[in-house]
Amino acid sequence: MNMPQSFETGRYIKHCDTRWCYKVSCVILSLFVITVSDCKNRSSLSATGTDSVLTTGHTDSTYLFNGKNLDGWEITNFGSQGPVYVSGGNIILGMGEGCTGITWKGEFPKNYYKVTLEAMRVSGNDFFCAMTFPVGKDPCSLIIGGWAGTTVGLSSINNKDASANETTRLMEFEKNRWYDICLEVKGDTIKASIDGKPVIDFNGKGKKLSIRPEVRLSRPFGIASWYTTAALRNIRMEKSNIEN
Repeated sequence: MNMPQSFETGRYIKHCDTRWCYKVSCVILSLFVITVSDCKNRSSLSATGTDSVLTTGHTDSTYLFNGKNLDGWEITNFGSQGPVYVSGGNIILGMGEGCTGITWKGEFPKNYYKVTLEAMRVSGNDFFCAMTFPVGKDPCSLIIGGWAGTTVGLSSINNKDASANETTRLMEFEKNRWYDICLEVKGDTIKASIDGKPVIDFNGKGKKLSIRPEVRLSRPFGIASWYTTAALRNIRMEKSNIEN
């Protein structure tokens, strides 16, 4: 049966309109799915702690590690160090025959500052974070998990190591678990906390601060492990108000 031309034309236009609407709907649906997926990915990264460094390209100058590479750092040439590299937004200090670490190449304050970072012992049984830092003109090291894996303290005070001075304390550390570490230097006072709990509150006035020769190359600011594979992330340094 032959339909009038005007009817055929109308049906064709209606058919085209239907196809056009279908295509537009598909495009809108695809954009919605992509947006939702992107939001979920960002939430997942944030929840696992890989931080806004990876998701937004962190430009906050207080962060010393960008989550992507070792810009601003150098691999400390201890001579017996293990491999050092970035993986999954973390700095990996591979197990060596002694110290393995990184040293900050940029400017670093001598006093009135706070350093925060997250550290993990991946394998091994000794310190997974030896943070060497300045206190005025003198260097000192915060040892986390040294001397068979449990010692926390400052090395050195009046030539006594972290295992044998007034800051010494023993703690258990699990492998493959992140620990929030905070170090604050104000005048003669050094404070440190782990997971928000104070572990050191030391006033060094009138006392001699120094470091062990093994970490001399970590000055002025560096982080090292000892016969241990460690992971580091979210390394941040903020200057403190002298008056507070």
